[in-house]
Amino acid sequence: MQIAENLVGFIHYTLKNEEGEVLDSSQGQEPLPFVCGANNIVPGLEKALIGKTVGDKLDVVVTPEEGYGDVREELVQNVDRANFQGIDDIQVGMQFMAEAPWGQQPVTVIAIEEDSVVLDGNHPLAGQTLTFSVEVTNVREATEEELSHGHVHESGESCCDSGDSCCD
Repeated sequence: MQIAENLVGFIHYTLKNEEGEVLDSSQGQEPLPFVCGANNIVPGLEKALIGKTVGDKLDVVVTPEEGYGDVREELVQNVDRANFQGIDDIQVGMQFMAEAPWGQQPVTVIAIEEDSVVLDGNHPLAGQTLTFSVEVTNVREATEEELSHGHVHESGESCCDSGDSCCD
């Protein structure tokens, strides 16, 4: 069976930046499952995996446009420190959820100034060309529930039984 829209693919992967530094890997863990066509993985990787079968191995170079996007300067903001009441020790690298016009947005502290905190709402990998080394380990039909929820369910169990928010 080949990876195609509305099927579930399973991959082992190693993700590297342009300098060859390993950023993430599934090695030593369970393979990463994804519903093809449901935006579970970056578009450039998904496009390269379409038509692949169990045992296929490939290296995929993903540009920012096909990955986590370009860095958007408007997502970097200087916020008054008073917005962090109750948090005494703010440090660079800390992450928070911020309210944005489109809903909750994860942000990372990138600088601390005397009366303000600089937050970055870009994905940490935005603007980077990435290389994924992948091996396809399984391909199967997606269940109706997986297709309607847009993600893979563990061991074929319904996430609705666990109170998962995708069932709301």
